[in-house]
Amino acid sequence: MSTPTTTGRAPVRSTAVPARVISRVLTFLVLAIAALAITAPFLWIFRGAFSGSDAELYRLPPSLSTENLTLGNFGKVTEQVPYHRFFLNSVIVATTITVAQLITCSTAGYAFARLSFRGKNAMFAVVIGSLMIPIQVTIVPLFLVMSELQLTNTLWALIFPGIFSAFGIFLLRQQFRTLPPQLEEAARIDGAGHLRTFFQIILPLSGPSLATLGILCFTYWWNDLLLPLVMISDTERQTLPVGLVLLAGRFSTGSLGTIAAGIAMAVVPVLIVFVAAQRYIVQSIASSGLKL
Repeated sequence: MSTPTTTGRAPVRSTAVPARVISRVLTFLVLAIAALAITAPFLWIFRGAFSGSDAELYRLPPSLSTENLTLGNFGKVTEQVPYHRFFLNSVIVATTITVAQLITCSTAGYAFARLSFRGKNAMFAVVIGSLMIPIQVTIVPLFLVMSELQLTNTLWALIFPGIFSAFGIFLLRQQFRTLPPQLEEAARIDGAGHLRTFFQIILPLSGPSLATLGILCFTYWWNDLLLPLVMISDTERQTLPVGLVLLAGRFSTGSLGTIAAGIAMAVVPVLIVFVAAQRYIVQSIASSGLKL
C-alpha cells in the first residue's frame, strides 16, 4: 500500500488585495473629499478675515497663503455696525431658548415616554405632525399674535416662539424609552414619585441627549435670520445674522475682508461648542433611533 509523498513546496499565497481593504480605502477617500468640500468655504472665510487686500479674495484658484495678513478688518466691523450689541442679543435669545427647551422638552418627553394618560398617542401625533409645517406658513399668524401682545420689536418676540420644540420632545422621548423600566420600579419601591424619579434617575442618565438638544437648539437660534428679520425693526435690537446682512448691505463699505471678519467672529463660538461636544450628537441620535 503506497503512501502519499510531500513535494516540500510552500503553499502559494494570493497577492490579490482583500476587498475589505479596498472598501476602506474608498471610504476614506470619499470622506476626505467630503471633508475638504465642507471645510474649504470656512478656510476661505477665515483667510479673508485676515486679508489685507480684497484682490486676494477674488483670486482664482483661491489662495491660503499667509502673506499680507492683518487684524484691521475686525476693527472695521465694530466701526461700521453695533456688532457687540448684535452679539449680545444673539447670546440672550439663543441661551434663553436653549434653557427653556431643555426644561419643556424633557418634561414633555418624559410624559410621552413613561406616563399613561388619555389621549397620549393623539397628542404625540399632533406634535410629530407639526414638524411637517414649515415656519414660512406660520410666520404671518405668529407676527399677528406678537403684535396683539405688543411684543414686536422686542427680544421676547424671538424667545416665546422657540420655547417649545417638537423635535426636542421627540428626541428626548426616544431617549427616555431606551432606559430600562426596572429603574423606575426600584425608585417606586423606595417611595420616589414621578418628580424625584425624573430629576434623580432619568435626567442624569440622559446627559448625552440633553447636551445634543442644547447644542442643536443653540446653533439653530444663533443662526436664525427669518424671525428676527420679521419681528424686529430697531437696529439696536437685531441679532447677529441680521447684523451680518446689514454689514454686507446697508452699512457695507464694499470690503469683502470686513464682511469675512464679521462672519468669522459669528462662526467661532458655535464652532467651538460643536467641536467640543460633537460626540454627544452622534451618540444621542444613534441611540434615539433604536426604538420608535
